[in-house]
Amino acid sequence: MTLHPQAKAYLENVLQQGRPGWHELSVDQAREIFQSLDPLCGPRPDLDRVEDLIATDDSGVQIPMRLYSSGKETDGADVADESPPVIIFFHGGGWVLGDLSTHDALCRRLAKESACTVIAVDYRLSPESQFPGPVNDCYAAVKYVADHQRDLDVDASRMALVGDSAGGYLATMVALKIREQGGPPVRLQVLIYPVIEADFETPSYQSFADGHGLTRDTMRWFWQHFLGDADPVAASPLRADSLADLPPAIVITAEYDVLRDEGTRYAKRLFESGVDADHWRIEGMLHGFVHFAGVFDPGIEVARQLANQVSQRLC
Repeated sequence: MTLHPQAKAYLENVLQQGRPGWHELSVDQAREIFQSLDPLCGPRPDLDRVEDLIATDDSGVQIPMRLYSSGKETDGADVADESPPVIIFFHGGGWVLGDLSTHDALCRRLAKESACTVIAVDYRLSPESQFPGPVNDCYAAVKYVADHQRDLDVDASRMALVGDSAGGYLATMVALKIREQGGPPVRLQVLIYPVIEADFETPSYQSFADGHGLTRDTMRWFWQHFLGDADPVAASPLRADSLADLPPAIVITAEYDVLRDEGTRYAKRLFESGVDADHWRIEGMLHGFVHFAGVFDPGIEVARQLANQVSQRLC
């Protein structure tokens, strides 16, 4: 399929503005600009309950979180007696950018459209915290939610891990860590155009290296900040010895995205490992279209379909 008209208009606007790539900026400059993109993020519905929380890991590190709940009743559930399922959300931004505010609109939409409480995790960013630091923060946050589910009024036995881009990477790495080290049961992992491995020579990287939003040079920059001196093979979920016994997955990829092929490969390997894995390839779209749903109408629709699927599988 050709580029969606909104994707084409977005790229033309970026070209006219002459914006520098993330890799051409300092980390502080990039973070400031990423924060300024809030108007692109789409509707921000009002909810019955939005609370800022603090999780604490075993070493005493504090991890900010934000809880979103619409108060929506689940089919057949007595809300006086039954706590809602929970989505743990990990934001994108290449492990370098983003926080609770940058993905607030998406988390609100997921909570509004589903029967689930959403808890977003503000893990420590790279390069200040490099691999496996952000993974460990997210794992600690998931354990905290399970340990405090009664206080949070959520049912951690009905949990989904959801993340976009680098957050999709964190979701699947947490699922692997739970399988190896134990933790709360996870019913579903949702990986929205996920980062999977530092392979910059896939066909999608070659086709969309420049001029399609997220670039190859920017992804190299993100990976360098995230990995530091770590082995990229050890950091790739695609290189895990086995993907068997992981939670069912929904993997979403965008047609015109450098990350498309690694997401596709991961979905295929999950399926070949006996994991119930659905792959949604969204034609005509660019990386980030779900996050920037104020620009891309398909981002609104995909988030709605995703919320419906999560609700059906958890409720």
